[in-house]
Amino acid sequence: MRKHIAKLSKGIDAINTALGQFVAYATFLMAIIMFAIVVLRYGFNLGWIAMQESVTYLHAAVFLLGSAFTYQQNAHVRVDVFYRQFSERKKAWVNLIGSLIFMLPVSLYIGIICFEYVIDSWALLEGSREPGGLPFVYVLKSFLLVFATSMVLQALSDIAKQALSLRELG
Repeated sequence: MRKHIAKLSKGIDAINTALGQFVAYATFLMAIIMFAIVVLRYGFNLGWIAMQESVTYLHAAVFLLGSAFTYQQNAHVRVDVFYRQFSERKKAWVNLIGSLIFMLPVSLYIGIICFEYVIDSWALLEGSREPGGLPFVYVLKSFLLVFATSMVLQALSDIAKQALSLRELG
């Protein structure tokens, strides 16, 4: 049973690592596009709404799709005044309880709340309200569901890892 749980956890981690790698490229692309926008605007007095909106899309992707990877890597914001002094067993308990009480319910709630919002956007194939804007607002809104799903999966992976760790630590 432990092997299956560990394998499932590694699979979830692999998915979120792939999202994290995508986010790294998206961040680089966002910087290049933003640089181009500034050069075109102030150097040549040119600008395109779609180009500006693409930065917004990439910015949303970076934060929403990269959150689970950040959580997985334990690089998220943490108030660790006491945590850093805890034993490995106490850290495992804190992580387990935090994932069960906070991360999992909040991520599920976000997924439930935004589901209809995203589905309605897809039903309309919602596009930008700006002339010349990107016609993919429904894709942008879909990042919310990917965020919620990846966070739920990563919370489950973390719960599994902490439970296995507690079992090994005795």
